[in-house]
Amino acid sequence: MHGEHRFTEGPIALPLVKFTLPLLLAVFLQAMYGAVDLAVVGRFGTEQDLAAVATGSQIMETIAFFVMSLSMGTTVLIGRKLGQKREEEIGDVVGGSICLFAAAAAVITAVMLAAAEPIVTLMRVPPEAVEQTVSYVRICSAGSVCVVAYHVLGSVFRGLGDSRTPLAAAAVACVCNIGIDLLLEMLWEKPVAAAATATVLSQAVSVAVCVLLIRRRGAPFPFRRRQVRFQAQVTRKVLALGAPIALQDVLTDLAFLMVLAIVNGIGVTAVAAVGLAQKVCVFMMLVPSAYMESLSAFVAQNAGAGRDDRARRAMRYGMLMFLCLEAVLAAWMAGWGDWMAGLFGTQSAPVLLAAGRYLEACAVDMLLLSVLYCFIGYFDGWGRTRFVLLEGVAGAFLIRVPAAFLVSRLAPASYFLLGMGAPLASAVRLTLCVVYFWWLHRRGRSMTPEREP
Repeated sequence: MHGEHRFTEGPIALPLVKFTLPLLLAVFLQAMYGAVDLAVVGRFGTEQDLAAVATGSQIMETIAFFVMSLSMGTTVLIGRKLGQKREEEIGDVVGGSICLFAAAAAVITAVMLAAAEPIVTLMRVPPEAVEQTVSYVRICSAGSVCVVAYHVLGSVFRGLGDSRTPLAAAAVACVCNIGIDLLLEMLWEKPVAAAATATVLSQAVSVAVCVLLIRRRGAPFPFRRRQVRFQAQVTRKVLALGAPIALQDVLTDLAFLMVLAIVNGIGVTAVAAVGLAQKVCVFMMLVPSAYMESLSAFVAQNAGAGRDDRARRAMRYGMLMFLCLEAVLAAWMAGWGDWMAGLFGTQSAPVLLAAGRYLEACAVDMLLLSVLYCFIGYFDGWGRTRFVLLEGVAGAFLIRVPAAFLVSRLAPASYFLLGMGAPLASAVRLTLCVVYFWWLHRRGRSMTPEREP
């Protein structure tokens, strides 16, 4: 397998950037799934269809983020094995992870198919969009195994320092998603169901591409079929590292779903506007998000080698680069947010106006998150995932959800104030990260893996 990197010696900045760029492109293409659905449905469907996809895609993205975050345990564990030069143990990590996530895929599929309607009801989706939203969630849930498989394979590649293979798979899948989406929308009179079906089929393509590339190139570590079995030790370590990250991401996304449920009570225009605005925010944060993932892999390898000096330098490089970049993007978002929201398919003036006001507040959040994500990548790589869980929950449930509820009580509701909950939550989280980092390094606490494999 080509493209793997060892990060424990040599230059830091250039290898890390080379590793991050393919990962960024892969994350960008993954984010295109929901964006393409919104854009196509916005052209072919009604405002109710758009609201259904905005809500349904957010629900499914929560599932995808949960799987991706849980698989960070595999990434960190593989990275440490490389840093410790124990490559012969990587096969057991991969085999155990395959069984663990296969079981997770079965559970996710069963639960989401059974609970789609109650979940949509809890989301307070406007009555005219309920049926379409349930349809979107159920169709996407039927293909959950593809989502799980893609993210597990990606976690293995990231741990090995290989970001090119996931990019190749995501590129093929994205092209397929656009083509299938447009074809089904023209042939099918149900825009929401067509969009969901296209997403599932394209995810299946991405998994097939990954498997084909692995078979063609081979694995850079010893691996046998007998290693694909449930292994209590591997399962415990993966869950110990990944579960707090996954729980933090799920609770943060749950907080946004609660915000979206509050917004749903305002009306169809409100949910469509906030859904579009959130898509813009996702794209604006792709670069620091990708760096956060690559930094976790970088730090994990250096944690195995006991090189915290290199890990801290990599974190500082990211903060400097992305604070400057996000300052430019934030200014663009604040000035042309309505235009950016319009790129995702709708030309409804009320929806775009509301989305633009919401994005003016979110522009402040971009600056804070560019620094916060570097801290999180650093802590994840060291296995300090329980702290990441605590700071994420504090920001989401102590700040963002209460702020959204209070603003929704206003008549009329202010979209700018509704969006301000995000930067307020990020400010709290960033403060906690700074204090925790200072406590670790200025109080004589040695930086050692929280859970040594």
